Amino acid sequence: MDRDDTKLFVLDTNVLLHEPLAIYSFKEHDVIVPMTVLEELDTIKDRKRDVSRDARVAIRTLEDTLGGNITPEQLVHGVPLPVRPGHEDATGHLAVFPDHLIEFTIGSLTGDNNDNLILNTTLHLQQQHPDRDVVLVTKDINMRLKAKGVGIELVEDYRRDQIIDDVRFLTKGFHQFQGSFWKNVGNIETERLGRKTVHQLPLSEVDTDLLYVNQYLIDEESDFCGRVSKLDQDHVTFQDLNRERIMNAEAWGIRPKNVYQGMALQALLDPDIDMVILTGPAGCGKTLLAMASALELVVERNQYEKIIVTRNTPEIAESIGFLPGTEEEKMGPWLAAITDTLEVLHKHDVNPAGSLNYIMDKANIQLKSINFMRGRSIQNTIVLLDECQNLTASQLKTMITRMGEGTKLICCGNLAQIDSNYLTPVTSGLTYIVERFKNFDGSANIYLNGVVRSRLAEFAEEYL
Repeated sequence: MDRDDTKLFVLDTNVLLHEPLAIYSFKEHDVIVPMTVLEELDTIKDRKRDVSRDARVAIRTLEDTLGGNITPEQLVHGVPLPVRPGHEDATGHLAVFPDHLIEFTIGSLTGDNNDNLILNTTLHLQQQHPDRDVVLVTKDINMRLKAKGVGIELVEDYRRDQIIDDVRFLTKGFHQFQGSFWKNVGNIETERLGRKTVHQLPLSEVDTDLLYVNQYLIDEESDFCGRVSKLDQDHVTFQDLNRERIMNAEAWGIRPKNVYQGMALQALLDPDIDMVILTGPAGCGKTLLAMASALELVVERNQYEKIIVTRNTPEIAESIGFLPGTEEEKMGPWLAAITDTLEVLHKHDVNPAGSLNYIMDKANIQLKSINFMRGRSIQNTIVLLDECQNLTASQLKTMITRMGEGTKLICCGNLAQIDSNYLTPVTSGLTYIVERFKNFDGSANIYLNGVVRSRLAEFAEEYL
């Protein structure tokens, strides 16, 4: 791979675990996978954890790319990446570097751990290819720091699935106009469609070019509230919701405490929206609104047959087997937030415990491990996916593609509470789907601005 006009990317193991098809993400540039990475993937693939699947997919991808008829010399020198649908721009080469055969000396670290071996490999390649840019790609922040300290010139995070550079620019799902909306627009057409009132106005009258379908519109001074229903090159069409009306909406006895909760409740109860993404700080009401709406739609309105609640639990594959009881009982500790929410919804009942058991049975609420959701086709169900901030883009894609006809998916998450070692707010799968689905007319996203849990929680969210 002596092509001076292209870069040479050295991949760390965590990159292939984060995105098993990462070798196709570097366009015309060449990719090197150290032998140490293959050994780590081999160790991980047999673990009883969700990450083992990603390791197996990465290994199969490498095998399919390298093939079974290549010689050892070709393996080290590199083979062209085969054409893959969706990755037609990947025209570089893939090679496996035999780091266990190289005696690293100049500037190298001690070979007492795998990270050091990968760093030494990058240093060696940097010396062997002085005319090329040799880039180490890793999602391990500490490894990036060590790489710079040991003399590796180019080190990057894997950003193939990163859409925005700063989480402050993440789509919030609504746009707030300054002053009064009605006082600042003139050329507007109004039409009555059944029980809905729809307005159309030229885009030139709107002080933003960042509108998209199902985005909510509010202002600072009046009771105006709308939701974009159609966009073309010249006009925006939106449904008039009226702020007072959405503030008086109710689901399972719960009414919104602010306009953000009102918009969220309107989207949750709308049968035409297949996926609702709720983001926001701790205590803003994400889980409470999602659960109340799910119960309302299943029990009161009979629009769905059951509720499935699931979430990401990094250690669940190893620990769930040691917990007593059925799958639902094993999942109980991991989904305590859901049972806490049910208790809040029924705390004023004469017999709260009896009500809780009755509703669990009446609404057919199932607590499922995310590990066991693969391969399923879920029909006529409300699926509540909690703690989405800890999922990668590929994991969320796996979940979303399980949704069948008549199913509504509710994704909840707080980007300030990421537990994963390799995810940040800008690389979280939650951020990815918020941006990817903002132009899909079957989804809505709402950032619940404001903590309503308690004044203590509000103070902690703001000052800690």
